[in-house]
Amino acid sequence: MPSSLAASQEELKAAKVPLAWRDQCSALLIPLNTCRRENYYLPWTCENERHGYEKCQYDDMMRRMKKMSKLKLQQAESAAEAAETII
Repeated sequence: MPSSLAASQEELKAAKVPLAWRDQCSALLIPLNTCRRENYYLPWTCENERHGYEKCQYDDMMRRMKKMSKLKLQQAESAAEAAETII
């Protein structure tokens, strides 16, 4: 995922984005929240912004899961190698 999706700290502070929501997709959250406020959080508005943000969140989760599975595989391989050297 390109890092260009992350907004700067100044932009996030100006948009009053809580710290918990400041992640790789934060640049997409700012226009989504603006649209939500302008349309009084009507569920049928801001669909394009919401779907873009949710897709970014999903892609980020998948990237982190792949990274974690690779890390677990590497740890298992290194543990197996360590067990072989002991024997």
